[in-house]
Amino acid sequence: MSSLLHITNGDAFTQRLSTLNHKGDIITWREMLCEGKTLTNVGSENFWKTRFEFLNKNYKVSKSWFIEKTLKEYRSLCNHKQQDTIVLWFEYDLFCQINMLAVLSWLKANRKYANISLVCSGKEDSTDKLFTLNELSSEQLQKLYNNRVVLTQDDIEYADYIWQLYCSDNPMRLENIKDFKNYQFDYLAAAISSHLQRFPSIKNGLNKMENNILHLAETKALSSKKEFMKTILNNQGSLGFGDSQYERTLTRLKPLFNSFNPVKLTKKGKEILEKQTSYYSCIQDNDVYLGGALKYNFLYNTNTNRILKL
Repeated sequence: MSSLLHITNGDAFTQRLSTLNHKGDIITWREMLCEGKTLTNVGSENFWKTRFEFLNKNYKVSKSWFIEKTLKEYRSLCNHKQQDTIVLWFEYDLFCQINMLAVLSWLKANRKYANISLVCSGKEDSTDKLFTLNELSSEQLQKLYNNRVVLTQDDIEYADYIWQLYCSDNPMRLENIKDFKNYQFDYLAAAISSHLQRFPSIKNGLNKMENNILHLAETKALSSKKEFMKTILNNQGSLGFGDSQYERTLTRLKPLFNSFNPVKLTKKGKEILEKQTSYYSCIQDNDVYLGGALKYNFLYNTNTNRILKL
């Protein structure tokens, strides 16, 4: 077993990394902790039970798939006890940053003496575009790897602290964090900001992502659901979500659409988009969690960028 271990953000990049001839074993972190309830004790029986229940209920993930894809890979991580050098490969978006926090929380508890470094893609040139790892050339990836950030104990403690706050039942604790710049996580502040904007807006009961979906439906002439999905994925900002997450969102927003082929909002959908009325009472669900907090127990005030508790 090599003394070097790579932990990646998903299967697509694991395949890519395996072609780059880096030394070391590779473990894939197969989770989407930005959605559904999370518990602070990453890897515990309770943690995985909670995650399976969410994925099974909302994404029809079977027990056998969960065991084969997620738990087996996690057990493989547990069995890699000898590695004293661990490299994390993650990206700038909310999806990746929340998974990264969980992995660092686990490493803090279980790999106390490892040398941990971070390769994180995002702003890679003079443009405003943020890049995923798979969008980079082999030369760019090698350069990122060579310049990887060695995380101090303080960095790891801080990541664990933010993870604890993310898993708490009160997101207001996260909006008071001001010292992101003191630590080596360039994209974490923006990811936490994106997270807080996932709580429903005080103006119409939909969050930033849901409002963006309605806005795209109204302003783009989209002839099919397939074209709509592609447009959403290309205009999602720094969320980093996939098709299945947006399919689930569209199902919840379906009453606001006359049609998806072509894409047309209902009269009520347009009124909600224009903030003339609220959809809060229709979309409210007492079992939707963002981290440790119930989504509909809080509102986001877009004027002050602050969370309000109901």
